[in-house]
Amino acid sequence: MWDKPEIMLWLADLLYALAAILLLYAVLFVVVHLPTFPVREIKVVGELQHVTRQQVQYIVNRELTGNFFTVDLTRTRKAFEKLPWVRTVNIRRKWPDQLEVSLEEHVALARWGNLALVNSQGELFDGATDKVLPVFVGPGESVAEMAKYYTLFRQMLAPTGLDLTQVVLTPRRAWELRFKSGLVAELGREKVTERLERFVGVYGRTLARLNGPVDYVDLRYANGFAVRMRGMKEKEAGAGAENGALKKAA
Repeated sequence: MWDKPEIMLWLADLLYALAAILLLYAVLFVVVHLPTFPVREIKVVGELQHVTRQQVQYIVNRELTGNFFTVDLTRTRKAFEKLPWVRTVNIRRKWPDQLEVSLEEHVALARWGNLALVNSQGELFDGATDKVLPVFVGPGESVAEMAKYYTLFRQMLAPTGLDLTQVVLTPRRAWELRFKSGLVAELGREKVTERLERFVGVYGRTLARLNGPVDYVDLRYANGFAVRMRGMKEKEAGAGAENGALKKAA
């Protein structure tokens, strides 16, 4: 190889190129770590109702180390994600000296028993609020399903004016609705939206006209529903009942 000048020249060029690359890397490393590129402004964007200025300032003081180039965005993002009301975080650099922190808060939809809150995406989170919220009671894996059905139930019930305060899904997958008035409605396991739609359709000319509060409505009948008023025995309220007989379904 030593008697081949072409190969020797090629190796020399390669070594020069590698040396130039290493030198450039070293210069860039020194430059980006100089204190001459500080982060001068942290811009927080998003519709924030629960994340406080003090919480943001604490994370900035604790987590933002280094300059514009070396600040650890992943570490900073994870720090913001630990705030109870923060759902998503996006952080980006904006030349020459700004970081933009985009925060999305959870929107509280309900309480999960007395353990946590449920957001509008059907996710649990550990926020705290004094807001009056409906309560979900059900199997742990049913959070998203209950959030979906609660939204649907609330829309369907809007014409009745009934205030839904609790949604229960039993281990047998049966639905039960509880209202501010004290009314309990049993929907069962099957055709729950069909049963609720039937109830809403006749509510204005049946239950709404009864003299006295209603405690319980059983919607698990094929051709109507059963009503129990406070202090009275169960009454049958026909909604298309055949020969006055109501047949209960699951």
